[in-house]
Amino acid sequence: MEYLIRFAQVHESFRLPEIKALATLAGVDLEVVFYDQFSPYCIINLENEAAARSLIARSILAKDIFELWGQGTNYEEVHADVRRRTAHRWSGYKDVSFRFTVECFAGKRRLSSKRDIIQSFAYLDFQGPIQLKDPDEDFWVMEDYVSDVESVHVGKDRPPQDESQEPKRIYFGRWLADSSREIVNKYDLKKRRYISTTSMDAELSLVTANMALAAPGKLFFDPFVGTGSFCVAAAHFGALTMGSDIDGRSFRGKDRGDGKPMGLTMNFQQYGLESKFMDAFSSDLTHTPLRDFQFLDGIICDPPYGVREGLRVLGTRDGRAKEPVLIDGVPAHILPGYIPPKKPYGFEALQNDILSFAARTLVPGGRLSMWMPTAGQDEVELAIPMHANLEVVSVSVQPFNNWARRLITYRRLPEGEFSDITFRRQKGDEQGVNADELNEFRRKYFAKKQDKKGPKSGEGKAS
Repeated sequence: MEYLIRFAQVHESFRLPEIKALATLAGVDLEVVFYDQFSPYCIINLENEAAARSLIARSILAKDIFELWGQGTNYEEVHADVRRRTAHRWSGYKDVSFRFTVECFAGKRRLSSKRDIIQSFAYLDFQGPIQLKDPDEDFWVMEDYVSDVESVHVGKDRPPQDESQEPKRIYFGRWLADSSREIVNKYDLKKRRYISTTSMDAELSLVTANMALAAPGKLFFDPFVGTGSFCVAAAHFGALTMGSDIDGRSFRGKDRGDGKPMGLTMNFQQYGLESKFMDAFSSDLTHTPLRDFQFLDGIICDPPYGVREGLRVLGTRDGRAKEPVLIDGVPAHILPGYIPPKKPYGFEALQNDILSFAARTLVPGGRLSMWMPTAGQDEVELAIPMHANLEVVSVSVQPFNNWARRLITYRRLPEGEFSDITFRRQKGDEQGVNADELNEFRRKYFAKKQDKKGPKSGEGKAS
């Protein structure tokens, strides 16, 4: 049976992958009949109403879902389609309270026009009371004024149509259920007790947790935990969470001396999720104390990009151990506040190490959802890192002014199955000594910014 999803007009390339991930999590068969990133309306096929409610319940980027009663390019087609699909069901809604809503996307209607549209459905012969608040049944007429051709050129920035324009597509449906989009406000970073400049915003943190299929009974890990945004999101959906970071100060916070929780623990306490947080520890991915066996259900992370400063990993530049430093006769490395030495680290090597770690520790079917930067639209995109034991499930892009970042979701393949890694990124951790030599994205990022600024005063180009 066909259902209509009404999406929010944000993060368009994330919307369909999130719905597909939720279908996998709910164990429902999903067929996408129609989707256009410039339209909020998506038609899907599902087995029944229960599947529709289960699918939409956790979505962050969808608003709600409807049972599709009819569609067309004009109202004559819509009414004919409604009669064809649902005439045998009208008697079941004859005596219930109901409400009609008319929505216009990228267009507008006068109130009188909306009343005329509602009256055109009088043949349904509903005899129950009209109830504007909490009706038994809620019917929607949804007009879409953006055509496929126009969307290519104007997209979501297209100004609303005037009253003389007609919609390009019209849908009529019975409202079924809301999504979980309202929880974005609950986890808004502006209301959170402990954050930093690199904390991932609540909306995308929750979407990332959905992509990775966070759920009760699962164990999730963030190897770059920071202030815990991803762990909080996964915990909201019921998963047990833990994390690590090369700099323990990022998740410990400052000691206030009052004995109260500090750092990211404050966030779990704020949302009543303490039981879903196991612990966080200081480590980098190449020197992790975690055992190499398949025990994680999900890994969600936003690795450092190494733009503001070069990436670092534990160790020394020459690879040799140093003599322990003594402070008052005590080895410095066992004293509180000790910061171990670090060496330059390649961005490509970092991503390859993340994939290798995921391949070793994810259970079959477990997921890795990892953010990575990519060049702007006028640049050649950085290759997607691949691993023979990991299948790329989806790639979604969030554009910025002069660069973009992608959320890449992988699935751990069962033993004996392998993915095609012909086009994988093969660059390892070269023996470079500066950040630009080890990080292609950092080099392109600053080169592009310099190009936009142009030559400084007194400087000129060589002829």
